Amino acid sequence: MARVGSAARAAATVMAASPTQARNAALIELAHLLRASVAALDVDNARDLDAARANGLAGPMLDRLKLGAKVIDTVAEGCEQLAAMPDPIGEITGVKRRPSGISVGQMRVPLGVFGMIYESRPNVTIEAASLAIKSGNAAILRGGSEAIHSNLALWRLVQQALTTAGLPAEAVQLVETTDRAAVGRLIAMPEHVDVIIPRGGKSLIERISAEARVPVIKHLDGNCHVYVDADVDLDLAVKVTDNAKTQKYSPCNAAESLLVHERQAAAFLGRIGAIFAAKGVECRADERAAAILRDVPGLAVQPATEADWAEEYLAPVISVKIVDSVDEAIAHINRYGSHHTDAILTTNHPNAMRFLREVDSASVMVNASTRFADGFEYGLGAEIGISTDKFHARGPVGLEGLTSMKWVVLGNGEVRT
Repeated sequence: MARVGSAARAAATVMAASPTQARNAALIELAHLLRASVAALDVDNARDLDAARANGLAGPMLDRLKLGAKVIDTVAEGCEQLAAMPDPIGEITGVKRRPSGISVGQMRVPLGVFGMIYESRPNVTIEAASLAIKSGNAAILRGGSEAIHSNLALWRLVQQALTTAGLPAEAVQLVETTDRAAVGRLIAMPEHVDVIIPRGGKSLIERISAEARVPVIKHLDGNCHVYVDADVDLDLAVKVTDNAKTQKYSPCNAAESLLVHERQAAAFLGRIGAIFAAKGVECRADERAAAILRDVPGLAVQPATEADWAEEYLAPVISVKIVDSVDEAIAHINRYGSHHTDAILTTNHPNAMRFLREVDSASVMVNASTRFADGFEYGLGAEIGISTDKFHARGPVGLEGLTSMKWVVLGNGEVRT
């Protein structure tokens, strides 16, 4: 790990000074290599999937482990989108002339070296690598042991793209051992690593946060809410809620909690309940919601416990509560939510604006699915993860989240008196 860290620090210096054209060329080449390697990547991914099934890996984790042509094309498109974006590095903003004669502004610069620790999803290897390349950083990637063959295959493509573009292959390194001791060393190397970004289950992120000796960009849970307001287009509400919960169960931006204003409860819950019944979604409901949902044929309904309001299920389960006002909805979300992503479905503009201002989350939405809380969907090209922290980066972390600002002073021989 000391060798890897030393190589990353040296590569970071080269990347920070590299021309935009070289970094963009590496991204375009990486997109090409990904699309040309679908069949070969499927072979390596199948090895990981077979081993995961044999080891009894849970369904949501298996889903995250899969690559396939669609996933590969998405990350390839992310590389191309990043290549087409303006280069943030070296941008000077906010320059102001001071009475002394100097001009003072800020320049955007790379963070340096970031360590990325993640589980299951091998597509994260490309998302992290592509963002590191575009932002002029170096990255040390440590994926989960369950995805080792997929990650190694993807990493070799990254190194090939870097070399083709004349950039150091060490700008993106993958920790090739599955020994967990490597993680402990990676998060305790401030001499080599500037920031750690964990992306995975709550236990992993809690461990990293507790043991790291360098700054951490993180989120712990994805308990995302959908609130159906008193004034609402019911067709829109049914469509968006269905998508937020059932489009995919395993991501952190899937809805886990549903709040419904009492004025819409009877009409809305009957309709969404029928959809949940057809898709095998279980409802953990408060007494008022359960009284309505139990009349839906085939729907599994259980009484909600206090723990359900804060739960991230990552499964076909959702908590459901009837509220009496937008105030109650906002208070519930701020108490039980994970500050990740929350949505209001409403035709009432003042309520929508209140929700945007008062819900304390990294992403807050009006009349849209929580599943949009994603760097690719936000036009960031790709994301390194979601941050629910309030310093430096919040929400999907893209290019700007991997940079910092330093002060620059432009003078003409001025001296302080």
